[in-house]
Amino acid sequence: MTSEVALPEERVRTTTKWLNYLERDSFLGYALVAPALLILTLFIAYPFILGIRMSLSHWLVGQEPTFVGLRNFIHNADSTIFTRTVQNTFIYTAAATVLKLGFGMALALVLNNTFRGKGMVRAAFLLPWIIPTVLSTLAWLWMFDATFSVINWCLRYLGLVQKGIIWLGDPVLAMGSIIVVNAWRGIPFFAISLLAGLQTISQELYEAAAIDGANAAQRFRYITVPMIKPVLLVVLLFSIIWTFADFQLVYVLTRGGPANSTHLFATLAYQVGVVSGSLGEGAAISLAMFPILVVVVVVLLFYLRKE
Repeated sequence: MTSEVALPEERVRTTTKWLNYLERDSFLGYALVAPALLILTLFIAYPFILGIRMSLSHWLVGQEPTFVGLRNFIHNADSTIFTRTVQNTFIYTAAATVLKLGFGMALALVLNNTFRGKGMVRAAFLLPWIIPTVLSTLAWLWMFDATFSVINWCLRYLGLVQKGIIWLGDPVLAMGSIIVVNAWRGIPFFAISLLAGLQTISQELYEAAAIDGANAAQRFRYITVPMIKPVLLVVLLFSIIWTFADFQLVYVLTRGGPANSTHLFATLAYQVGVVSGSLGEGAAISLAMFPILVVVVVVLLFYLRKE
């Protein structure tokens, strides 16, 4: 009888213990974080670890991998195409980011004013950002076409050129073209993000500065920029990461050509790893981005925390 009575009491104590544990705030926190942690593990941590393993192996499609250490990284460092790719990536990222920052700030300042139809204008400016990248890039591919280019048609109509310009067939023009398209796509993100920062600034600060004799440039330098600096740094951080690792836009427009003049890390890694089947070298090219981006992120976050 004693054992029969003790058994339900033990179950009650166990159930009570679990209920008390489930009611803790710490359990709720773990439960809320668990799905995101699982997704990060499956789609980021595991591929990253697999990429490290592949980069340290001689891994060809259809063959067993063999460990080779840093041979893939050394081979890439000695490659002229890889060196050109590093230069292209830095030029592409720097030029596109400067354009996005300049035009995005200008648009944000314009949209921060009150005028008729401001809501419609804001929605229209978001279109380049919300349209799928491949779809919008295909439209630009048609605009840059040597035969059917609407840009060439306008230039010939205005008498500025005698024959069509091969935008994507010249190394310099091709790099300039993909930079322009990336900037066109990213300007709305800068504009809307900076506009959100501008709207947090009290108009009384501008009015007081104007009374003290500050002109528009001085108000922008000493009030606007310091007040939106945290937002600006975060936007720059995301933009640099996205631009540095860009793939779709460049691959659709040029596939890294002509003569490897527009290859970025992502497009070269795809060509070497997937198209050519050298998975190890492709993974090594992809991982070459990682330390560079880590340095950029650490520097910007350190500066942001300091500010």
